[in-house]
Amino acid sequence: MALSANLFLRQSQSLVMTPQLMQSIQLLQMTHFELTQFIAQEVEKNPLLEFPSNDGEAGDERAASDDDQYGRQPEDAGSDDGADNRAEALSSEWYDNGGSDSSSRLTDELDANYTNVFPDDSAPQRLDAPELVGQWKSMPGSAEGADYDLDDFVAGQVSLRDHLTQQIPFVLPDTSDRLIAQNFVDQLDDAGYLQADLVETGERLGASLAKVEHVLAALQTLDPPGVFARSLAECLAIQLKQKDRYDPAMQALVENLELLARRDFATLKRLCGVDEEDLLDMLGEIRQLNPKPGSGFETGVSEAIMPDVVVRPSAEGGWLVELNPDTLPRVLVNQSYFSRITKNGEDHAFLSECLQSANWLTRSLDQRAKTIMKVASEIVRQQDAFLLHGVDHLRPLNLKTVAEAIKMHESTVSRVTSNKYMLTPRGLFELKYFFTVSIGAVEGGDSHSAEAVRHKIRTLIMQESPDAVLSDDDIVEMLKKGGVDLARRTVAKYREAMNIASSVQRRREKRALAKVAGF
Repeated sequence: MALSANLFLRQSQSLVMTPQLMQSIQLLQMTHFELTQFIAQEVEKNPLLEFPSNDGEAGDERAASDDDQYGRQPEDAGSDDGADNRAEALSSEWYDNGGSDSSSRLTDELDANYTNVFPDDSAPQRLDAPELVGQWKSMPGSAEGADYDLDDFVAGQVSLRDHLTQQIPFVLPDTSDRLIAQNFVDQLDDAGYLQADLVETGERLGASLAKVEHVLAALQTLDPPGVFARSLAECLAIQLKQKDRYDPAMQALVENLELLARRDFATLKRLCGVDEEDLLDMLGEIRQLNPKPGSGFETGVSEAIMPDVVVRPSAEGGWLVELNPDTLPRVLVNQSYFSRITKNGEDHAFLSECLQSANWLTRSLDQRAKTIMKVASEIVRQQDAFLLHGVDHLRPLNLKTVAEAIKMHESTVSRVTSNKYMLTPRGLFELKYFFTVSIGAVEGGDSHSAEAVRHKIRTLIMQESPDAVLSDDDIVEMLKKGGVDLARRTVAKYREAMNIASSVQRRREKRALAKVAGF
């Protein structure tokens, strides 16, 4: 068979995702913060895109509205005399220093009395309104045309590193010791624990192991108590030593924290050599310690969650579903700028591409808002009982049900519900919260959602008494009486997922707490 080049003509069909379609899908699953950053980047590189002003108009239209507001006359258009006259008129009207006439006129018009109500107070200098305005504008951060930012006067937060660095000279006067101490400070985590190997640190800094241990022992006396510990047991031991409560019994308790986590109080009493009353006192002291001494110096700012959808009762009955206006992106396409530039024939190809990209972005944002609204409205319709009566009435729901109701694909619904939040009269929930698996009911009744069943299990355990702790089998029987058909292993799985101990451990803890309350 000879090798040769041939030319063939073929016709085929394929589904290809364009870059714009891919970006539209990405816009759908972006959070509010990610979407804001994306739009800011698009506005920066596209001259036809701009953010609206506070009054919702573009920059050019805002200038025109300002002219209309002050009633610009045709004769002073194109000159600055009209603006100067208007400024002088406003200044003379409100800031007139003509004496008693202007003061009495303001008193009559505003129904206010500006006389001094404290005649004994001396007034060495009179400050008129223009002078006060000038002083206000001269303050830091209050430049003309800018808002007065109170954040400029907020005291800075002291970090854990700075707090410890200020204390080191008082416990380590030697310069070489301070160098080792500063190296340890750099290896602290956010909780205040030391993430360093003493042998490796000594070899790297050229110091003996005894010197490194001496520096570490000095650092462990600093504030906050428990800092520079290498484990939870050492952190608790440092705090107990500073309180002079680290006796042999407490030492045995700290060295066996895994038994305390398992609530094995019988073994702890034997290891510590104390009776039940002393063990309860020791547990009370342990609870008062801080397992993360550096957590009070966290510099990270917790960001509040902005709901994308707001649901509230309607006056006509039912529910009113609205998009949160604070999370809706606002961007405008400057058509007038495009017309002015292309009229001169300059950069027509580039601006045409920018206009096409800008129009696509606005259409994609509008489609994103409509899709979120459709999904949220269907969720509210499906979970009407939850909004009225609470989590016990949360219905089982999946993505397919919502997708079929709004005539969309399941992947689209999944992207919409990702990292989107809904503010309801029951609280703030992620949209994915309303999608739970179905659990069968007894005798073929209505199925129950997994979240509602978990809530029932948690409620039953919270209501149990120390003398009647419910086992997993008891919970299964009580759920069956309520119409929920659930296996014992499923109850155990839900209980462990909610970090709830077994019935044996709960019985020990509840009895111990009851005795503490009795004392």
